Amino acid sequence: MLQRAALTLAAFAALCAQAQAEVYDSEEHRFRAVTVVEGVKHPWSIAFLPDGDMLFTQRTGELRLVRDGRLLEQPLAGVPDALVQGQGGLQEVAVHPDFEVNRIVYLSYSKAEGDRNTTALVRARLEGDRLHEVEEIFEAEAWSAAPGHYGAKIAFDGNGHLFMSVGDRMARPQGDLESHPAQALGSHAGAIVRLREDGSVPDDNPFEGHTGALPEIWSYGHRNPQGLDYHPATGRLWSTEHGPQGGDELNLILPGLNYGWPVIGFGVNYVTATPIHAASEREGMEQPVTYWTPSIGASGLIVYEGDAFPRWRGDLFAGGLARTHRRLSRIRTDEDGRVVAREPLLQDVYRLRDVRQGPDGFIYLATDDRGGQLTDIVRLEPAD
Repeated sequence: MLQRAALTLAAFAALCAQAQAEVYDSEEHRFRAVTVVEGVKHPWSIAFLPDGDMLFTQRTGELRLVRDGRLLEQPLAGVPDALVQGQGGLQEVAVHPDFEVNRIVYLSYSKAEGDRNTTALVRARLEGDRLHEVEEIFEAEAWSAAPGHYGAKIAFDGNGHLFMSVGDRMARPQGDLESHPAQALGSHAGAIVRLREDGSVPDDNPFEGHTGALPEIWSYGHRNPQGLDYHPATGRLWSTEHGPQGGDELNLILPGLNYGWPVIGFGVNYVTATPIHAASEREGMEQPVTYWTPSIGASGLIVYEGDAFPRWRGDLFAGGLARTHRRLSRIRTDEDGRVVAREPLLQDVYRLRDVRQGPDGFIYLATDDRGGQLTDIVRLEPAD
């Protein structure tokens, strides 16, 4: 009897939260934003377990678990030590596609060695409230003293491979732009890498066996990819990346291609607004599918495939961190991957660090505040 009363009160509280949540209109759906986790510091990435429980990272170094709808008071144990400075810290959490069998999760983080740091990837087995058998499976050859542009986003293709982005590590674009680290195949800086799920290198990677090229590289010429998602129905790998002052990009990632940073692009130097790039296009370098000027601070990306918002199915949703252009961007593409519609949602409501689809079909957003104030994880629910 007490248990039934508790469930009734919980359901009533949830209905009250929905009633108080503000309702927003879009071209396809009306929706409300409901707070799921309240008052956490710098949530960076969200992932869902098959039973509906939610993992999320805090950039400050903690891995948290929401079990049966409640945030556990203590962070999970066994998490690797991350270098927490600038944009660095504990970053992406991703759940193995066969988690129900192997209990494996992946974590990316900024790793220090002396006065240098880079992006690293570990995998571990999650049992109860602790990680076991933590194993580093990739360390990016992208060492720098800079405190940012780590990339660190993860996506699986469902065929035994994972992709991870690595930022250009804040290398300044000056002098000979084609000598920039993001243009060098001997560095992981500014690359998206493709690994097997155990961290080994697939034989069919585009630069496997090429002298002077790192075999993990799948694509290069990126600045700081902060959104990455693989769409199994189309076999397309999508990425969003930060431009400088203008020129945030949505890219369709294909093997072996050069995406141009910093030789081509649509942004300018910070403060001075002087030109960075040699041009906005060049033969042998890929154009973005679409771009944002001014910058939205592109971060977090999904291809929506849920049932809760049927008229959004197949659309891409990209978060935005920019203080003056905060939004959730909805992007519709055609069968050839060309953009046919864009719609800004939640304009100037949240700085969005991550965007995920939950097993319930709702869209979950990790909000972030640059000033370090406590922020929330919210979900978008239909209000139709």
